[in-house]
Amino acid sequence: MDLIIILLALGLLMFLAYRGFSVIIIAPICALLAVFLTDPSHVLPFFSNIFMEKMVGFIKSYFPVFLLGAIFGKVIEMSGIAARIAKVIIRFIGVRQAILTVVILGAILTYSGVSLFVAVFAIYPFANQLFREANIPKRLIPATIAFSAFTFSMDAIPGSPQIQNVIPTTFFDTTVYAGKTLGIIGALFIFVVGMMYLESRRRKAAKNGEGYFGIGKNAITESPAASEMAATSEAIAAPISLLNTKIEVKDWLAFLPLILVGVMNKLFTTYIPKWYADGFDFANINLEQYGTVNMNQQLSLWSVELALLVGIFTAIALNFQAVKLSFKDSLSVGISGALLATMNTASEFGFGGIIAALPGFAVVQNFLATTFTHPLVNGAVLTNALAGITGSGSGGISITLGLMAEKYVEAANAAGIPLEVMHRVIAMAAGGMDTLPHNGAVLTLLMVCGLTHRQAYKDIFAITIIKTIACFFVIGVYLLTGLV
Repeated sequence: MDLIIILLALGLLMFLAYRGFSVIIIAPICALLAVFLTDPSHVLPFFSNIFMEKMVGFIKSYFPVFLLGAIFGKVIEMSGIAARIAKVIIRFIGVRQAILTVVILGAILTYSGVSLFVAVFAIYPFANQLFREANIPKRLIPATIAFSAFTFSMDAIPGSPQIQNVIPTTFFDTTVYAGKTLGIIGALFIFVVGMMYLESRRRKAAKNGEGYFGIGKNAITESPAASEMAATSEAIAAPISLLNTKIEVKDWLAFLPLILVGVMNKLFTTYIPKWYADGFDFANINLEQYGTVNMNQQLSLWSVELALLVGIFTAIALNFQAVKLSFKDSLSVGISGALLATMNTASEFGFGGIIAALPGFAVVQNFLATTFTHPLVNGAVLTNALAGITGSGSGGISITLGLMAEKYVEAANAAGIPLEVMHRVIAMAAGGMDTLPHNGAVLTLLMVCGLTHRQAYKDIFAITIIKTIACFFVIGVYLLTGLV
């Protein structure tokens, strides 16, 4: 019965999330329902001392990363930097390589720290124009954008400031550069296989005579909202016509904020430990009540936050006149998006905390421990499963590590597995099965593209499978070679 209660809570969370209910509300309801069915007298104490404590702790640690990533993305859009980057990419790759152009643009934006949801809005206008010009079916745009922003650039390439790559640092005392070699191998695997898949779909469509608007009964009609977005988006800047203009110095300068985020992230990761060589104890400044700072847990968070601040100020400085026109409104939009994303994930983290405290979770733990005995495989399976159930990579990884981090550290140490490997595997698993139909980013992506699940989700799911396989491919590489 204890196991059934946990499965009921998980199933209900997945069902309600798929139906579009806010995770902020349904996560505590589902968790407390499980507590009620276990022992009604425990509901209020579990809510106050487990759910709220976990939720507030998550917000305390990660809200600045969500916030700065969202603001950085809006500034990149307002300043016209996205348009200039697209101009350079298109100029060198060519309009006929539409899929590769979109993939590179999305990867650059995501790896530089632009929030995933913001990246979708920035990439779509260019993708729409390029696919239309190259006469590639529009239904492939969502899968191409998902591949560019939700896979290898998000959590496989070492150094990514995306939250899926940041969260493990506070549990394993690692940095965002953990598992460099394995991450690069995994990213190359995803890129090669993903591009092969997308290009095969393009060639098949061309062979069947299918163009931008589809063919026969599968032909699509652009919704008014999608057409208006493509026509009025500030980011679009007529990318196809940019091919006929000369690349100027300011076009190359557009890459500066993105490069600085990566460079400064590495510099801060290197020098912050030197600045605080002896740690930081508030007692030394007569503020004993605030305790000491765990430098290992804060290092990556501080590095990413400071790097994003440098990127934001640099982007503003490059085109201050353009940014100031809509800075207040766009800033409000970015803050609202960051708050929503943080609260969604924090609520799921609180859900995980309650589930871990219930008697039935011991049954789940024992099952996973006996079925998937290797800690890397166990972590990959559990993270993928929870990311799929919650429809969120950050939610899945938060629940997994909130439940199992200590067990994984013990198991990894006992097996002689570097925690850097554990970090990279679980980070990549977070971006595996998370993109099921009820995933928030998928819903946003389809809405922006003006397409339905029926029209475009099949190819998104194929990308999801490729990313999931890549996680286990990396595990295999480590077991065979010992590379880190």
